[in-house]
Amino acid sequence: MPPRRPVTAATEAPQPTFTITELAAEFDITPRAIRFYEDMGLLEPGRKGRNRVYTPRDRTRLKLTLRGKRLGLPLQEIKQLVDMYDSQASAAPQLRAFLTILAQHRNQLEQQRHDIEVTLAEIQQHEKRCRALLAGKA
Repeated sequence: MPPRRPVTAATEAPQPTFTITELAAEFDITPRAIRFYEDMGLLEPGRKGRNRVYTPRDRTRLKLTLRGKRLGLPLQEIKQLVDMYDSQASAAPQLRAFLTILAQHRNQLEQQRHDIEVTLAEIQQHEKRCRALLAGKA
């Protein structure tokens, strides 16, 4: 991938900005996905003419959103956590909220794993019975 060329926004202190194409390439997602995250309130890009202009803050929010998605968190919870990230308050409430969400998610995944193990055991029993019937040992 070629090096990213920052686009500077017209502000008093120019900061690096990114296009939707650059962010999509960097995070290996589609521009449509980025627009979806905008619609959900996770990103708030500026505009330069008709083009979206993303700041380092938007880039960080996108990175956190994608991490949350990899963990399997719903967008509503991701938004709550990302919004807490933006607050100037102590990180302790954000970390406690994150731990609570992670614990809930862990419990859900462990329940799913248990359900899968039970289902696999049932499948194994059915397979064994079918094999026995086919072999004429029923």
